[in-house]
Amino acid sequence: MERPSVDNYFDDWKQREALVQEMIPVIGRLFSHRNVGIFIYGRPLHNRSVTFIMKSHRFVRQIERNEMSEFETHPVLMAMAQMDLRHAQIDLGKLTVRHMEHLEEAGANAQSVDDFVRHELAALDGSKYVLAKKSQDVVLYGFGRIGRLMARLLIERTSTGEVMRLRAIVVRPGGEGDLEKRANLFTSDSVHGAFQGTLRIDEETNCLIANGNVLQVIYANSPDEIDYTAYGINDAMIIDNTGMWRDREGLGLHLKAKGASKVILTAPGKGDLKNIVYGINDDEISPDDTIISAASCTTNAIAPVLKVVSDRFGIEHGHIETVHAYTNDQNLIDNYHKGSRRGRSAALNMVLTETGAARAVVTVVPELAGKLTGNAIRVPIPNVSMAIMTLTLSQETSRDELNEFLRDIALHSRLQDQISYTQAPDAVSSDFVGTREAGIVDSNATIVNGKHCVLYLWYDNEFGYCCQVGRMVYKMAGVSYQIYPEDE
Repeated sequence: MERPSVDNYFDDWKQREALVQEMIPVIGRLFSHRNVGIFIYGRPLHNRSVTFIMKSHRFVRQIERNEMSEFETHPVLMAMAQMDLRHAQIDLGKLTVRHMEHLEEAGANAQSVDDFVRHELAALDGSKYVLAKKSQDVVLYGFGRIGRLMARLLIERTSTGEVMRLRAIVVRPGGEGDLEKRANLFTSDSVHGAFQGTLRIDEETNCLIANGNVLQVIYANSPDEIDYTAYGINDAMIIDNTGMWRDREGLGLHLKAKGASKVILTAPGKGDLKNIVYGINDDEISPDDTIISAASCTTNAIAPVLKVVSDRFGIEHGHIETVHAYTNDQNLIDNYHKGSRRGRSAALNMVLTETGAARAVVTVVPELAGKLTGNAIRVPIPNVSMAIMTLTLSQETSRDELNEFLRDIALHSRLQDQISYTQAPDAVSSDFVGTREAGIVDSNATIVNGKHCVLYLWYDNEFGYCCQVGRMVYKMAGVSYQIYPEDE
């Protein structure tokens, strides 16, 4: 076999790099001017680097096992840019793959790329679709780990501002320099890196201005003492990420605030609160719901995989062991803690503790009632966790069959935002920092023996969870984009 030319590899890279550089401003204009999000197999491309977009193409080639590259996506995107598209989310990768399949099947009779794209997106071209009657005001109650990441995510998704906008952050009264310290924690994160944008502090009005979004910082000791309307905020959706109130009575304090209309809790709810895992039981959200819970990061990670495996193979019983990054609830060094073991140093120990995730899954996937047990081990890393699911299935399968089933779900189902898939042989936890899916199946670690299987699932317990909460925010606000392809 002839050795590939070094120059050929380099020239190919430079050509593809140049194509992506041409694509970036087009993607940006579609997003900021028309509220059209462009994706590659679920991965958003707006405000992304050249390298990220090129790596997204490579991900598809590896996992989807095709030859889609920038040479194929570039003309498809340029054809899209000539159309009148608004308020839509379009998967450029899947549209391109369909075009490649069309070229192969039709041969000499194939449509031009412009004609093909116009035909595929005909329902979206010139659509007068109304995404929302008015922009939804959002308030973050609390500005800790989840609050700051939610702020990044909501700001990133602000396009035309017609749909949703983060308006305020509520924190407890602080001392001198409080605003600057909170701003610094927002822009610089030891785990997730720097904020991708600009931030300005307005001391006079007590505001942070992030990428043009004016975020009013409100100091309060209790939710019900706030008048949001005094800041021009109305019918606000409150995202409570403090965890201080977990039941309807406590969270109901938010609804006593003037200008607040709905509440999302970023923790497991208690009592009669609906615990929602987006993609699995979000159809339970009704327009009348004013308080709901986004469940826990672990429940969001494991419920989608357990649901699809149960539907396909059946689950007789199983045990979920969570290897979880330490959290702010633990002590840095040994000190008193009301919980067993959690008083011991998080940075020096593996800490065996309880998790309610296995029980919580039952509220989301009722058919698993009485079939699951669970426990957790906190380990000395700051982010990214793993769920080890040891399951006894209702029917025999093989490692290849189970992996192929999950790979197909990750690529070609409506759960592609909840379930991802990796076949990287050297994958470790830090590789999954910043992943947007609820969980990532590590296919190389899968074990199957007849009806017995062990699945290993990575998840970014911070950012991946926030992405799930973000999807719920849009759902609860009644925002529903036009989607392509809509049949997955």
